[in-house]
Amino acid sequence: MTWAQYRDLLITDQRIANGRVAYQQNRALLGRVQDRFGVEPGVITGIWGLESSFGAGMGDFHVIEALATLAWEGRRTSFFRGELLAALRILDHGDIAPAHMLGSYAGAMGQPQFMPSSYLRYAVDFEGHGRRDIWTSRPDVLGSIANYLAQSGWRSGEPWGQPVVLAGNFAGAATGRDNRRPVGEWARLGVRPANGRPLARPDTPAAVVQPDGPAGDAFLVYANFGAIRRYNPSDYYALVVGLLGDTVTA
Repeated sequence: MTWAQYRDLLITDQRIANGRVAYQQNRALLGRVQDRFGVEPGVITGIWGLESSFGAGMGDFHVIEALATLAWEGRRTSFFRGELLAALRILDHGDIAPAHMLGSYAGAMGQPQFMPSSYLRYAVDFEGHGRRDIWTSRPDVLGSIANYLAQSGWRSGEPWGQPVVLAGNFAGAATGRDNRRPVGEWARLGVRPANGRPLARPDTPAAVVQPDGPAGDAFLVYANFGAIRRYNPSDYYALVVGLLGDTVTA
């Protein structure tokens, strides 16, 4: 699938409309989450929207059964055996009843679609009710996403990236998320903002990403792009999260 196909499949008018409603309904909560974890509402809302359509679709597979099947037969039996044991520890703690522990066919759980091992590391009881409920507690869902990003290196107050136009002397410059230069150097090569928002400070490390090659969209991405990729190691995914979050919170 090309970037353009992926983008158009996931950033739809309906998802944007639903996201704006979800953001407005949860602005106060997202503000409290930001105060605690230093993660901005846009990226939290973007992940929430991409993972479960703002809580509307988190999967209806029973997690223990799904993980037991994959631990018994599959290409990654060792990985899923570890996830199965992590899921059993969650049940042992009493955070969720077995019948309500629902997720995807591969064991990703709840509204943030955490694997059980990620749940044990990053899920939080933001609501303060004595358990970490990423299935039905919106405070726990949004707080857990923020905690995941905070522990993945999210830098408060900094953007994830932005769409740009490549002009001037840019032809031939090295692109890709690992080819980082100061923003000022990119600007001298002809990188210009495409959405009216200024580029970051000239000394900020950044990379130019062209997911469909030279003829397609271009983005200047910063350190927080890497934090999103720790949630899902895909450039496409991180770009959609950033763009969706920026759009619904604008």
